[in-house]
Amino acid sequence: MTTAEIKNLLDVAAGRKAADLVIKNCQLISHGDGRIARGEIAITGPYIAAITFYENGEPNAAGSVYQAKKVLDAQGAYCSPGLMDAHIHVESSYLTPEELGRLLVPLGTTTIIADPHEIVNVAGIEGFRYMQAAAEKTVLKIEYLVPSCVPATAFETAGADLEAADLLPLLEEKNILGLAELMNYPGVINADPAVMAKIMAAKDLGKLIDGHAPGLQGQGLNAYAAAGILADHECSTAEEARARLARGLYVMLRQGSSCHDLAQLLGAVNADNYTRCLLCSDDRHADTILRLGHINEHLQICVQNGLSPLQALRMATLNTAEAFGLNDRGALFPGRKADLAFFEDLQKFEAKAVFIDGELVAQDGHYLPAFERADTSSVRKSFHLGNFNRDKLVLRAKSNHLRCMILQPGGVLTKAGTCQVDLDNEGRVLLPADQDLVYLAVVERHKNTGNVGLGILEGYGLKNGAIATSIAHDSHNILVAGRDQAEMAKAVEALVDQEGGVVLVQEGKVIANLPLPVAGLMSEEPATELAQSLSKLEEQAHRKLGISREIDPVMTLSFMSLAVIPELKLTDLGLFDVTQFKLVDLEA
Repeated sequence: MTTAEIKNLLDVAAGRKAADLVIKNCQLISHGDGRIARGEIAITGPYIAAITFYENGEPNAAGSVYQAKKVLDAQGAYCSPGLMDAHIHVESSYLTPEELGRLLVPLGTTTIIADPHEIVNVAGIEGFRYMQAAAEKTVLKIEYLVPSCVPATAFETAGADLEAADLLPLLEEKNILGLAELMNYPGVINADPAVMAKIMAAKDLGKLIDGHAPGLQGQGLNAYAAAGILADHECSTAEEARARLARGLYVMLRQGSSCHDLAQLLGAVNADNYTRCLLCSDDRHADTILRLGHINEHLQICVQNGLSPLQALRMATLNTAEAFGLNDRGALFPGRKADLAFFEDLQKFEAKAVFIDGELVAQDGHYLPAFERADTSSVRKSFHLGNFNRDKLVLRAKSNHLRCMILQPGGVLTKAGTCQVDLDNEGRVLLPADQDLVYLAVVERHKNTGNVGLGILEGYGLKNGAIATSIAHDSHNILVAGRDQAEMAKAVEALVDQEGGVVLVQEGKVIANLPLPVAGLMSEEPATELAQSLSKLEEQAHRKLGISREIDPVMTLSFMSLAVIPELKLTDLGLFDVTQFKLVDLEA
């Protein structure tokens, strides 16, 4: 804030100068003294200049305390700080940043804390620069952290390999908050030199370090916390959440498209620790947002499960602002940015109006600013396969007793299990018809290596056909599942032809597809059109391929290659045991 801006703010706050805007007759969400009370708010430029609570809860008959160029009547609506998502991957919405902004802002979201490691794993620093440019095209405040794990592990092939020296110029930028989720938690615990270099690069600059530590406990959790990790969004039980809170980490309560952890985690939240709890969506695609909402849906769940609206709103606003050092927003305090969301009630949390930096940017579900897209040419044409053919998908084994990934209900975790299969006279694996097993393959698509990792997945429910996707966390190679290698190969080839996304094949024909040509991760279509296409594809996946309706067919599959989520995953280099943090043989 410049001297002139501060002087103007003080003049308005002290009543020496008229405000640009006064919004009267609000129910003010006051995080400062923990109450909801009727009053009004005065705004000058992008800042809140003053708040005034009405005596006896009624407006002054003589008019507002503050003079203003414009006065709006909120008609008793609840005025909250704009909602904040503490951890999100923009790319997992399948939308570009400016399109996601157009979708989220009318729901009351004004700030998101984003880790662009999906696109950076594909396109490196150039991908990060594209995301920054695209963020400038939306009024949504997209606060970036620098991806810490590109690739997520050393046991896979990504489109880039970024060490501390590569990250340092980005961390030095003023508007970068810090180092994004440090997924290589074994590297932290064991003080791996490359991981330590990234940690120290952030610490030396006074930047924060976000976390990711699923299932970590005991001495390992103590070591992770001792490294100065800010938060963890990977808790799936209340016990895990309490363990992290006790060790000084913020806990992000997640409600995404596949991971529905929020209601369970609320069992750990109480009046003494809720200020250390944040709300996040992590991975939430456009279809889910259009159907259920964003952080406003998190608020509904919180209230339905016994939190007070004031507690829930603080978890969605001030807590996140304080955790990430965004001291210019998150509360209705004089001097803070006028990022505001107006709700008719505190049960559904449907936003009637949204202000960002003092400007009305959404009303009755409509995004008001002019819409413009950033140039995507630098992050297209991202598929480079080395001599791929059907034979590379053929799974061979020396034994009929094999390791397999067992999908766990309600999320993206897998158990390391075993299965019995048949072998032909050449050692090719034949899946029993009466078991819920599919072939799984990860096809490297960045560096023409020709790598193809092969495995077996149990519990996905696919009965025939094949599904291929370039959304394959976090290196985003091609991930394909099926019961027949010819159909799997057809799906891979069709996916490359459309520059990424999702393809369904049945009886040798493409029956549904979703092109995502921006780095193989995002579409340039409007959110409503993308969501319709995705919804139709998912319906085909359930109805024709037989995938269980309890499973998100695309997002669940996309995590089967994420080698930092327990227990067994598949990369282009083979089966990876996350617990032991090493590649393992197919034979059990």
